[in-house]
Amino acid sequence: MEKNRPIAGRLALFATTLFWGSSFVVLKNALDALGILWILAVRFSVAALLLALFANKRLRGMDPRSLRGSVLIGVCLASAYIVQTYGLKYTTPGKNAFLTATYCVLTPFLAWLLYRRRPAPSNVLAAFLCITGIGFVSLGGETATLNFGDALTLCCGVFYALQILLIERYVSGCDALCISTIEFATAALICWCGTLLFEKAPAQITPSLWGSIAYMSIVCTGLCFFLQAWGIRYTPANTAAVILTFEAVFGALSSILFYHERMTVKLVLGFALIFLSVLISEAGASLWKRDMKP
Repeated sequence: MEKNRPIAGRLALFATTLFWGSSFVVLKNALDALGILWILAVRFSVAALLLALFANKRLRGMDPRSLRGSVLIGVCLASAYIVQTYGLKYTTPGKNAFLTATYCVLTPFLAWLLYRRRPAPSNVLAAFLCITGIGFVSLGGETATLNFGDALTLCCGVFYALQILLIERYVSGCDALCISTIEFATAALICWCGTLLFEKAPAQITPSLWGSIAYMSIVCTGLCFFLQAWGIRYTPANTAAVILTFEAVFGALSSILFYHERMTVKLVLGFALIFLSVLISEAGASLWKRDMKP
């Protein structure tokens, strides 16, 4: 059973990216009628309450270290979502997706800075290949200039990278369900404070909007972040960062399926580069060491 957990962890991360990729279509429709912070507040609140039902008595037994780590992860999560979504207001969706994925590149370097864990050459190569691939998949035809929205989105990449590293540090040996519950509760509290300060409550919410909120809250938040926390527990942070970039790939596929986006050479090339980056991330380190042996 223990031997299969690294494989199960990677599959859990891939499932997470599949649901997250599909959420772009759902979120886009919801944003037309609801405020950003309000959506995020409800989304995180529902997810926290749902997981709390299952965590229940386990939450009382959380040690101070796990509780502190969960709050820090929640702060990074809320910061990433808020900055990413507001950044989308001032830049194109393609740039937003591309620049968000910089967490794949940043993760090994932040691990080096925080944990003194030097990234392997294969990790660096895989990260840059993956970013290049996502650029082909997501980047539009606009001129590549850094505006205010681009800068906000780059900050989002930093928060996502920090979140991955914090999960790796605090989830190991801890209850992933409890950590996810506190994480969402923290993010919900931050978003509700922002909602009260900066947004008005929506006057009316249609049944279809409630369905969208339920999907984003239960599946794309509650389930996905639990799968992410559990998957990272059995997957190295650098590998997890590369796998999680498949969110952009599944987002593009959702666009093709639901909006009949035409498959282009650029898309095919992007998918190929991302697939190659995953192969290098999975096997590259061992191959590099093998080549370095006398």
